[in-house]
Amino acid sequence: MSRWRWFLLQYMRKLWVRATLIGVLGIAGAGLAALADRIVPPHLVFEIGVDAIDSLLSIIASSMLAVTTFSLSVMTAAFWTASANITPRATRLLAEDRLTQNVLSVFVGSFLFSIVGLVVLKAGAYSAQGRVVLFTITVAVLAMIVMSLMRWIDHLTRFGRVGETLERLEEATRSAFEARLKEPCFGGRPLINTENGLPSDTMAVTSPETGYVTHFSMEELACAVADSGGKVYLAVMPGRFVYRDTVLAWVHFRTPPGADTDRSAVSAAVRDAFTLETYRSFDEDPGYGISVLGEIAQRALSPAVNDPGTAIDVIGRMARLLTLWAEGARSRPDDEIAYPDIYVPPLETAELFAGAFEAIARDGAKMIEVQLKLRETLRSLGRLGDESFRSAARHQAELALKRAGAALVLDEEMRRLEMIRIGD
Repeated sequence: MSRWRWFLLQYMRKLWVRATLIGVLGIAGAGLAALADRIVPPHLVFEIGVDAIDSLLSIIASSMLAVTTFSLSVMTAAFWTASANITPRATRLLAEDRLTQNVLSVFVGSFLFSIVGLVVLKAGAYSAQGRVVLFTITVAVLAMIVMSLMRWIDHLTRFGRVGETLERLEEATRSAFEARLKEPCFGGRPLINTENGLPSDTMAVTSPETGYVTHFSMEELACAVADSGGKVYLAVMPGRFVYRDTVLAWVHFRTPPGADTDRSAVSAAVRDAFTLETYRSFDEDPGYGISVLGEIAQRALSPAVNDPGTAIDVIGRMARLLTLWAEGARSRPDDEIAYPDIYVPPLETAELFAGAFEAIARDGAKMIEVQLKLRETLRSLGRLGDESFRSAARHQAELALKRAGAALVLDEEMRRLEMIRIGD
């Protein structure tokens, strides 16, 4: 994904962008009615009283301001509830909820439309044709408000609840996995071994600041070394926290030092291709979704909450996501590689398993129902994918069994766990 598409995607998820666009549309609708005499033929006009339109616009203006304020308070309460009872990392997905943003934008746009319409109507700027057009638009706006209210009421019954938030997280993580399955190395070649697989005369490009890598532009990386015919070996992936001296990538030049290639310019171009932010993003970082799901399970297993059912639910969602990754992963033939001069580390399966199950196995070590579900899941996953995938499942199963052995009191419970054999 190019940088401009990435930033456009991020901005389109912001509430103020949608509200501004629909607000401008509402103002334009009220202004368009003032020009109706140039568009609408007089014989199509029927008589509309000013008082009728004035009453409708006044009702919309007074009610939409109150409804918008109430909706914002409900949304804020949902964010607080998610932060306190689920995990603060989930509030970003709630804030990017399309239905919530669309409904609030409709309310704001309707309010602006009614205010502008009232001002222009009181000023006497609408002709007979203009009043007809304004009345038609007002009726359409009222219908849109009613539909938005119905959808909003239904949405509020689920918004911010644990189950609904888990659905959002699973869907966001699934989308990230599907994107990586489509482009396992973002269109580049896989970089398997960074210790022994790099040329000896590579130049390290370090991070200019501290933060999380959320995106890098393959197009910009390819352009940076296109003239020199060099190669780029990436050292970090989205989700990695980097410091000012952390290596982002290594660049190998085919031309010897002192040639016409401006190595400092290439280094700056490679550095600029990376986007660093304060927080991780779900888009290109499936490991983040896995870790946030694990956080929810951790909180559910805490003594203050004591909700093993939610932890078991999370384990099932982890199983679905990792099964998707195991069954869909495949290597790309050379003719399908879009950026052959860029080498990208593949997604580490062992890290995914650690983020998914280590904390659950630790905090749920005393709960036999959680341990049984976890071991059954790892047994199933241990039969899928390649050898690295199966090995990661076996490793987590061994760790979970050791933790359970140190925490469970009854020998009968340990025997139940040991009866679930991994690898059979």
